[in-house]
Amino acid sequence: MAYQITGLRKRYGTNLVLDNLNLEFPAGSVTVVLGPSGCGKTTLLNILAGLDASYEGTVSGFARGSTSYVFQEDRLLPWLSAVDNVAFVLRARLGKQAAREAATAALDDVGLAADASLLPGTMSGGMRRRVALARAFAYPSEVILLDEPFSSLDLKTRIAVMDLFLDMRSRDGRTAVVVTHDVREAIYLGDGIATLSEKPARLRDVFAMDLDRESRSYASGAAAAMEARLYASILA
Repeated sequence: MAYQITGLRKRYGTNLVLDNLNLEFPAGSVTVVLGPSGCGKTTLLNILAGLDASYEGTVSGFARGSTSYVFQEDRLLPWLSAVDNVAFVLRARLGKQAAREAATAALDDVGLAADASLLPGTMSGGMRRRVALARAFAYPSEVILLDEPFSSLDLKTRIAVMDLFLDMRSRDGRTAVVVTHDVREAIYLGDGIATLSEKPARLRDVFAMDLDRESRSYASGAAAAMEARLYASILA
């Protein structure tokens, strides 16, 4: 399956937000879209998800219903338990009982089997993020879209949840598109990184990541050269 955008432009009235974006998202890999806050990264994800159909250009491969979405906010229903939040998005496809069984298995995958009955208001930020990941992976999508999904977490929790995401995606093999403004996060997560300019967002560069996992560690200095290249691309 080929996932790509060609000549993508998006306007809000006379305000041009995305300007002639051409980008491929290789199947089975994690593509990180890196750019300054407010440049239009969330708008791009909404278009890929089919939530926004008012644009110019071509979007290929992202069929309706083929994506699952991890938003900046957890977007958990506060009156539902963890397991029911995950099951809620599965019921239309699987039925009530099968959806609950799939949700239970998904929470087990993120280490929350013992906390399935908790309400969102009683969970930590890291736990809510894990429920959101469980929900996205439980849904039978081809592509997972993630919008600044780890930015609200402290560094230690962020690394733990990013590791969980990478492990699940590696086992699952699904295509993923992550948007972020954090350079180190992009290095940590991406198989490839596309950099965007300030609004109107234009594609600056596309970088292939050839660093091994240990070299991407926050405690390692090995990623410093790549970090410098990404900053130079964004600030150009």
